[in-house]
Amino acid sequence: MTDSADTVEHRPLIVAGTGAAGLSAAVYAARSNLDPLVFEGDEPGGQLTLTTEVENYLGFPEGISGPDLIDDGKEQAERFGAEIRNGVVESVDDSERPFRVELTNGDVYTCDALIAASGASARTLGVPGEDELMGYGLSTCATCDGAFFRGEDMLVVGGGDAAMEEASFLTKFADTVYVAHRREEFRAEDYWIDRLQGHVDDGAVEIMRNTELTEIHGTREDGVDHARLVRHPEGYPKEKLDDPEYADEVEQFDLDVGAVFYAIGHTPNTGYLEDTGVELDDTGYIQTQGGVGGGQTKTGVPGIFGAGDVVDFHYQQAVTAAGMGCKAALDADQWLEEEADASAAQTTEAAAAGDD
Repeated sequence: MTDSADTVEHRPLIVAGTGAAGLSAAVYAARSNLDPLVFEGDEPGGQLTLTTEVENYLGFPEGISGPDLIDDGKEQAERFGAEIRNGVVESVDDSERPFRVELTNGDVYTCDALIAASGASARTLGVPGEDELMGYGLSTCATCDGAFFRGEDMLVVGGGDAAMEEASFLTKFADTVYVAHRREEFRAEDYWIDRLQGHVDDGAVEIMRNTELTEIHGTREDGVDHARLVRHPEGYPKEKLDDPEYADEVEQFDLDVGAVFYAIGHTPNTGYLEDTGVELDDTGYIQTQGGVGGGQTKTGVPGIFGAGDVVDFHYQQAVTAAGMGCKAALDADQWLEEEADASAAQTTEAAAAGDD
């Protein structure tokens, strides 16, 4: 048992994350009188805060900005009694009960149950123009933002399944979709490569192999204007750009596009769970029970639940994350009730034994 002098506060439930999953979990948990404490981490709101307009979230026929959707979610959760605080979870100790949750600032909290809804961070390239144009023509989610650029030429960066899938999806809206991959061979499965090739044959997609993005140009007011790329027949041209041996062989060129989509993967924010019994896959995503019926968000540690992009690497939509957050709160409520009933039964048995 954690020494009370070492603990800032105890709560029945702590939620890590204030994206769609975390806030949905907070709303349901608060309505169930679980007095949830929600930590919003170092990326408050998660991926939604990088989306200027959300038009596919149920209930907003005119659309809503990502930041506004998150702010409204926070207000809704707080109205029902959830408390939201700034704080990044550094580690969770599941070797004792209640769980010991330590933040990066050294504060320690304890809780009976924990919902991990800390999301996944999209990988970026760090090229000039990236920070200024993220959400203004540069996106990490084609499904979320592709329709905003109908009729434009678009650039997809990546060579895996996600890049193939997103490029195929964008053909619904784009004039031409360009796919830039830094190597000759794609990492994607044959299914996705064949599907993309079909769009190439139709003239909807143009593949640029051995090509990398180096700059994105445009303004927040007008969006992306063009992208600067480099190409070398042996691949990885950025590595060769400043090498005198290859200087004359690296081709630099501009591509007029109205939108750029990164499809180079996500990194789940699960470092704080690495020393627990929660099972993570090879890339760090939480493994939950899944299946049908209750308990779908349970992890391998009783009392710890997973929800949203920290679990789901496939759909990665606000509405699916919110739905999973709801499930996690309901699962946590049921688990806490079962634990309370078991504890009460043990107390009754102990009292009866003492009377003998």
